[in-house]
Amino acid sequence: MRPFTVVGLISGTSADGIDVALTRISGAPPELAIELIRHQTVAYGPELRAEIFACFRPESSSVDRLCRLNVALGEAYADAILKVIAEAGYTPEHVDLIGSHGQTLWYDPPQNGARGAHLALGDLSTIAERTGITTIGNFRARDLAAGGHGAPLVSYMDWLLFRHPTRWRAIQNMGGIGNVTALPPLSDAHSAPLTFDTGPGNMIIDYCAERTTNGALHCDLDGQIAARGKVHSELLFGLLAHPYLHQPPPKATGREVFGAQFGAQLWARAEQLGVPPEDIVATATAFTAQSIVQAYRDWLPCAPQEIYVAGGGAKNPTLLAMLQAGFIHAQVQPHEALGVPSLAKEAMLFALLAYETWHGRSGVLPALTGARHPVPLGEIAIGRLWQTA
Repeated sequence: MRPFTVVGLISGTSADGIDVALTRISGAPPELAIELIRHQTVAYGPELRAEIFACFRPESSSVDRLCRLNVALGEAYADAILKVIAEAGYTPEHVDLIGSHGQTLWYDPPQNGARGAHLALGDLSTIAERTGITTIGNFRARDLAAGGHGAPLVSYMDWLLFRHPTRWRAIQNMGGIGNVTALPPLSDAHSAPLTFDTGPGNMIIDYCAERTTNGALHCDLDGQIAARGKVHSELLFGLLAHPYLHQPPPKATGREVFGAQFGAQLWARAEQLGVPPEDIVATATAFTAQSIVQAYRDWLPCAPQEIYVAGGGAKNPTLLAMLQAGFIHAQVQPHEALGVPSLAKEAMLFALLAYETWHGRSGVLPALTGARHPVPLGEIAIGRLWQTA
């Protein structure tokens, strides 16, 4: 089986840009290998980013806006893909597949026996038409149709590539939302992996940083604001009582629970308590860290001996220090120690899932998402260059 050159891309729940990874993938599980050729984050233009955030909110969204945004995102993704391909010295003819997660606008997890639903925009046909490359996307829908949570999909990559011969590992992603994959060692043939969304990642921190700086910053750059603040214990205690944190896995969450509405409620409560803005950011940062610590304590089958952190939160030293303080028996390390850059990981994931789907293989394990059975993921828009795949 020849290697494939595959582009993966995602715009995460923070909607701060388009992560594009050009990869080379070979083999098949359990001997699958993925190599990163180039990774780049392409920023959204301010008008498109503002439209995404307007469409996040039910009070400002509408069916016509969603329709136009779907096409606009497809065009933006195609531009970003072609840019990264060219800057890597490739042409579209060199690329076999594109795997696009798109931009999540809404997510309803399964509840009380009812199946979940997920809406991600970024028109696949536009991407395939503009690039000529066969494009696979809408990955979560099939897992949801099979009774799963449709998340966290990144855990399948963790399972394939990052198990230790003898130690339990936890792979913690901190994008807009936090999720963990608890991986049994290769020597343990009886234990199953466990994965779920731990709660907020950067989303609440970003909201509070933006309000603290009156919109000058969209995130707490290098954790500097939180480092200047103090954690307000009463505010933090109230946040840690959130019902989602006490719900057993399998579970997944998103902007619908921990988005702008939640941020506004947090900010209003902090003002009632007289908490200064920098202390609000520090407390929001502690909330993310403590929600992860609490999730491991409450739900993981055993305490991990190694913890690796990926996503934008891995670049926040204050958040990482708070996280390490909660794990005295395990070292918190950057995902780079596993040979995959943390900021490129999710984009690489969707390249891998596209590759697996093209070969008719499942992109999930039922133990990871709660699905009734393994399923190939995604929908396919055939490109004019499909014969090369």
